[in-house]
Amino acid sequence: MADIFDDYSMSGAMFEAWDEMFERPGQPRSPYRSLFAALQPLAPADLRFRAEQLARVFTDRGVTFAYAGEERPFPLDLIPRILDASEWDLLTAAVQQRVKALEAFLADIYGAGRVFADDVVPRKLITTSAHFHRQAHGIEPPNGVRVHISGVDLIRDEEGRFRVLEDNLRIPSGVSYVIENRRALTHTMPALFADARVRPVDDYPARLLAALRAAAPEGVEDPTVVVLTPGVYNAAYFEHALLARLMGVELVEGRDLVCSGNRVRMRTTQGERPVHVVYRRVDDDFMDPLHFRPDSVIGCPGIVNAARAGQVTLANAVGNGVADDKLVYTYVPDLIRYYLSEEPLIDNVETYRLDDRDPDVLYDVLGRLDQLVLKPVDGAGGKGIVIGPQASPESLAALRTAVEKDPRGWIAQRPVALSTSPTLLGDRVAPRHIDLRPFAVNDGNEIWLLPGGLTRVALPEGALVVNSSQGGGSKDTWVLAHPGEPAPAPRPRVAAEPRDAGGSPRDSGPAAAQMAGQQ
Repeated sequence: MADIFDDYSMSGAMFEAWDEMFERPGQPRSPYRSLFAALQPLAPADLRFRAEQLARVFTDRGVTFAYAGEERPFPLDLIPRILDASEWDLLTAAVQQRVKALEAFLADIYGAGRVFADDVVPRKLITTSAHFHRQAHGIEPPNGVRVHISGVDLIRDEEGRFRVLEDNLRIPSGVSYVIENRRALTHTMPALFADARVRPVDDYPARLLAALRAAAPEGVEDPTVVVLTPGVYNAAYFEHALLARLMGVELVEGRDLVCSGNRVRMRTTQGERPVHVVYRRVDDDFMDPLHFRPDSVIGCPGIVNAARAGQVTLANAVGNGVADDKLVYTYVPDLIRYYLSEEPLIDNVETYRLDDRDPDVLYDVLGRLDQLVLKPVDGAGGKGIVIGPQASPESLAALRTAVEKDPRGWIAQRPVALSTSPTLLGDRVAPRHIDLRPFAVNDGNEIWLLPGGLTRVALPEGALVVNSSQGGGSKDTWVLAHPGEPAPAPRPRVAAEPRDAGGSPRDSGPAAAQMAGQQ
């Protein structure tokens, strides 16, 4: 029987890239040896059959996403991505370091503003950010945490070194795919796990709930936590519903909440119940029509005042998006040095600032747009990115006009050949570019990383944009245990159910057509 890797080419589709699985053709890297041995005997037709099984399972469970106007099962590749224990230790320390620095930065810019006085970051850079909200100034979270959940996007460059691509501190999404990917792969391809010492991912809902409860207002012994969703038409609604169910808390829409006297309550079939922590999946602009968009019907009027009064906690905090600004991203290494007195453990991708501080940089970038990657500073989901070496002359001309009109709205980066991983495409295996989004949960005492995170795959040949909204897929991400660690024991998945403590929110139909964007 032919080896499914016989025709596998390690080179990337456009750029020479680091291959995650192979050191050289036919020679797997150490973490992949047992997986390679398990996959070799399988026929391509068998793999295709199992891939079709996965798609059916995801469709039945509602693990879908909208692409080109069509609801599709989320593409999960059968070949997992593997990280060894020592690599994961480095990533864990690096993400923890970054989150700590960004927590300090957010507290500072919405408070004393030392970072401006010490000329580490220009005040104008922050005040011109689309996601800087003066409404958040002076709000002090009960346990000092603003970034309860974060997703720091990482890539591996041509030399195999990890780099930070961007930060997601507003409403990072995708963790439901991590949980569902593992569940589906263990049921569809159980033999792959036979000799692998893979750390489990099913701790996430318990860790998240513990962090949310730890963020409750002072004096609340048994806080009520809810998940706030924009409604069933939101692209990440499956995730909202899954996390609420696994945490055993209520899933609510804005119309299920009422705020009076700076206290938030939830309407239920048995009357109103106090709410203390809101894990919100609604963007800032739609959270509170008294402070943001007055036409929003998917938020709760007065909830920001309640947060300011210390009667409710919003997770993540309002105003976090300023730290996601891709121009602020260029300053994060300096913020780590400033707030933590440490050197960054993982570097950013080389980036050019195009604001008015150095006109020569803008002039240089405009002269070689065809050699760089340009990104809008407030973009999400891969939207607006222009990859110069792949762009048409018309696209580059339009880009030039946009950058000249608003240099503050763009950054430029060198094209990085994201590492590739073997990916099943029909009956063949071919390299496709990938990234990694680890999810970090901060309970005020510890920043815990879900072991693995979401590996996203750019499925079209030559593509470097991995977002599902742009046609990307995903892989199950394995983190191996240390050699001396006891083998992780598989645990049964038991879905928690909401406690019966005063009834459920009233039955709710579709929310209004205002949808909050997901990162």
